[in-house]
This record gives sequence, C-alpha cells and structure tokens, in this order.
Amino acid sequence: MRLHLIAVGPRQPAWVNAAFLDYSRRLPAECRLEVTELPLGPRGKEQDPTRALNAESLRMQRAIRPDAWVVALDERGRSWTSRMLAARLEAWMAAGRDVALLMGGPDGLAPACQARAQEQWSLSPLTLPHGLARVVVAEALYRAHSLLRGHPYHRD
Repeated sequence: MRLHLIAVGPRQPAWVNAAFLDYSRRLPAECRLEVTELPLGPRGKEQDPTRALNAESLRMQRAIRPDAWVVALDERGRSWTSRMLAARLEAWMAAGRDVALLMGGPDGLAPACQARAQEQWSLSPLTLPHGLARVVVAEALYRAHSLLRGHPYHRD
C-alpha cells in the first residue's frame, strides 16, 4: 500500500520539504508516503476563482489512481486522534489499496474532489499554512504507524 499526498500549491520552502521527507522516510515500504505536487489554477483580480478551482480539480482527479481509497483533507472533515488515525491506517493497510490524501489549494477542494472522497479528515480547527499542513500529515502518519508497531515514539 502506498499513501499519496496529492497537494495543490506552489513549491514549498526547504524546511517543509526536509521535514516531510524526514517523516516519510521513517515509514516502512509497507506504507510508503509520497507527495504529488500540482500547480495552482490561474488566479487574478479579473479571474473567477471557480475557474482556478475547476482546473485544480481536473489535475487532482487525474493524479488519483483509479482503485485508490480517497481521503479529502478538509476543515469540515472529522478530527482524528493519533489512535483513531492508527486504526484508519491499519484498515487501509489491511484493505491493500493505495490511499490518496487530497490537499486543496487556497480555495480548498472542488466539489468534484469532495464527492470522490470516501472520507474527510480535518487536521485541525485552525487554518494551517499549506507547508505546515504537509508536515502535520507526514508526522501524524508516522506517529500512527509507530502506534501500530508498538514503537516508543508515541507517548500516552
């Protein structure tokens, strides 16, 4: 099983890439975490933001593997504790399907991407900068995996 973070947004600062890479490398091959970066849709004062959102949605839907379990990262989603995420990760691994984690751009996810998702996950009630959200996802997945393996990284 592979975890695919499909993220809309500009290139991230070096600290974001380094932190994401650090946590993703800690995960074993049985649940490898990869990121696919998609460009932002065209935005401007004279542009309709819906147009940008639709362009991002098309790119995102093309990046999702046809048989993947899809999780939308959305502020209106369900908040999971580390143990709840560990249970979700265990279920995803047992199912043997790849998991696509969808992270929208500045205007969120298009309705078509929301409809494609089987689950919605809220990282926080706070609005997080895009780069920080990437790092939070990677760390949370590593923590969840460490819980499943009895690794001492997570402390109660």
